[in-house]
Amino acid sequence: MILLQQMLALFILMIIGYACGKKDILDSSTTKKISWLVVNVANVAMILQAGLDNQNDMPKETLLIVGGLAVAMYVMLILLAAILPIVLRAKKENYGIYRTMLVFSNVGFMGFPLLLALAGTQAVLYAAIFQFLFSFLLYSYGITNISGGKAGESGFQWKRMINPGLIACVIAISSFFAKVDMPDFVDTVLKNLANLTAPLSMLVIGQSFTEFKLKELFTDVRLLVFTAIKMLVIPIAAMLLLKQWVTDATILTVCLVMLSTPVASMSAMLAQQYDGDYELASRGVALTTLLAVVTMPLVSMVVGV
Repeated sequence: MILLQQMLALFILMIIGYACGKKDILDSSTTKKISWLVVNVANVAMILQAGLDNQNDMPKETLLIVGGLAVAMYVMLILLAAILPIVLRAKKENYGIYRTMLVFSNVGFMGFPLLLALAGTQAVLYAAIFQFLFSFLLYSYGITNISGGKAGESGFQWKRMINPGLIACVIAISSFFAKVDMPDFVDTVLKNLANLTAPLSMLVIGQSFTEFKLKELFTDVRLLVFTAIKMLVIPIAAMLLLKQWVTDATILTVCLVMLSTPVASMSAMLAQQYDGDYELASRGVALTTLLAVVTMPLVSMVVGV
């Protein structure tokens, strides 16, 4: 029920973003700047706050367990991504797009705000480990697939991996282990910035819907099948398997959100930059984001998390 309420709240914010887009209050230029603010400031503050808030009550062994689960999850997704485009009978030139959309979910824009509301800052720190792997793989595996295996020829630079999100993950985890004592005013600043993440990100996603005809999203059978596999089949199967060994409710909640969030918006951005099918990636982001309002609570109900 809590997850459903949070998804409905985010959905209302998306509707407001859509309305603002239709009224030209928000346009693509404005939302691009807002996206930069969310990715490089608000989301970074949320990760840092998580590292500073959980220095005394979180077992370090648990953090290592979460790291192992994060690695296992991405290995599983990459293996599934290798065969899914073939099963879907997608065009070979779109294999990379489908693989990238399957592996990378919207853990930043949607996952972190949800976890903060559902399980608090401890869950956000756990999710920072997933975000660390996400950033590493996105700028290596993701670009390689989208550019058709020629990332080096498409201008890929390893320095791209040194980004605010990745740095924040390292600082947050290091702060936890080092037990860094920060002044209260720093915590206040971080909390205020972190609270911007959910409303701003949902407004941006809502505005992006003005660029599509909703009818087109629901007539692409291949994309609908892909969405069912990514948003229902994989998270349900993975969570039922995880529950056989993991009993910690917070860890299970983190894994649920990491697996069931929609396609990462970065998939479309990378497709545009590296000459992939930008339209397909954009439709994948839009469709999975719309349906997440239904699929995420459904997955939670089925697996009992």
